[in-house]
Amino acid sequence: INRADTELVIWKRSLAADLQDWIGHTDSDNLPNFRILVDPAELRQALEPLLDKCGLKAEDMRGRLVDDIYCLVLKFAEVTQCDAVDVRLQRISNDACWRFHRDVVKTRLVTTYLGPATEWVQNTYSEQAILKQLEYKGPLEHLGDRDVAIFKGSCTHPNSGIVHRSPPITNTGITRLLLCLNQRTKTS
Repeated sequence: INRADTELVIWKRSLAADLQDWIGHTDSDNLPNFRILVDPAELRQALEPLLDKCGLKAEDMRGRLVDDIYCLVLKFAEVTQCDAVDVRLQRISNDACWRFHRDVVKTRLVTTYLGPATEWVQNTYSEQAILKQLEYKGPLEHLGDRDVAIFKGSCTHPNSGIVHRSPPITNTGITRLLLCLNQRTKTS
């Protein structure tokens, strides 16, 4: 992702089946929904009270989720060479970020623990997707289940950044659990 000609890197991965099952069977009201700016070394300590507050019971599976988030935060901090990471673990049950857009960040990491993953378009179709929005019918790319994507945003250089959106889920009964990592910005 640090090469000038690379705007998107996808790590195809899977989570252990028992961790996926645990996340999938957790009451959606108890799924985390928070945002913090944290030094990666202090992440575990910072997450515990936030997970307690949302009602996610302290147990082995919760610890494994924290371990996974911790590993991703460390990798992101290493790749982007940042000393603080903006960590957003978001429970989504509506059409959040439904519009095709480029993020106003330098670099972002996303992975979806539950529900459909982020949709994106190849650079050739970026402007068409942004102009047509809901009328845009493709071609459309989808991150796979539990894939981790690191992509550049519009702060890298003018007209750069991967055009993407959250998949539409309003009125479907689907809940997503999205992890989003950003570098510190001027406002964070």
